Amino acid sequence: MTRPFNTRQLPFFLTAPSPCPYLPGRLERKVFTRVDPHEGPGLNDTLTHAGFRRSQAILYRPACERCAACKSARIPVDEFSPSRSQRRIIRRNQSLLRLPRQAEATPEQYALLSRYLDGRHGDGDMAGMDFFDFATMVEEGAARTEMVEYRDAAGALAAAVLVDRLQDGFSLVYSFFDTERERDSLGAFIILDHIARAKEAGLPYVYLGYWVQGSRKMDYKAHYHPLEVLEPSGWRLLADSDRLAAPEPLKQVG
Repeated sequence: MTRPFNTRQLPFFLTAPSPCPYLPGRLERKVFTRVDPHEGPGLNDTLTHAGFRRSQAILYRPACERCAACKSARIPVDEFSPSRSQRRIIRRNQSLLRLPRQAEATPEQYALLSRYLDGRHGDGDMAGMDFFDFATMVEEGAARTEMVEYRDAAGALAAAVLVDRLQDGFSLVYSFFDTERERDSLGAFIILDHIARAKEAGLPYVYLGYWVQGSRKMDYKAHYHPLEVLEPSGWRLLADSDRLAAPEPLKQVG
């Protein structure tokens, strides 16, 4: 069992304001700390429950001065019930083989990621990522981390997801897939399969990162019912009325 981690021992840093990638006309800031290799699992557990997210050896959380639209989101797996369309996605991909691997980058995974970025995120921050960058993303800061591959009957790599195992669930760090298989909804299938995987392992949650109120780019996470989001008062169920309502700016203090 991972021992508790005292976050008061950690140095935290604040980024400079930069344009928000989710809500036009807004600025984002993040508070972050580095993952110590010896304390990785405990630190990841503690800070994920406090609304942080891991990226390589960094754990970060939004710290925007006048916006609180980004909310950590998780699926309570025992209460989850797939919709009709989600059941179709599960059936459509039931022949795929799930293969958890060590968090070690491979050329085959990198080739799939490159095609995915070209097809989906050609103008994004990750465009042009080389193999060294990919290996850093997969291996740096890894603690109880797996690269879960999905292969078809011929052995071809169809999808993959980098996953951290927490004490109470799976945290999906980054997923990518064959964009030529658009009909198979592989991104949704990865989430649905990890709900099933969490149930198999007796883990109560699947963590999805941030749901951003008012962002259509992040609205897909609200398609998993029920969904819990983290507020200053604790976790609460996301209501349908929350989904695409424009977030109100925070009131300025002083």
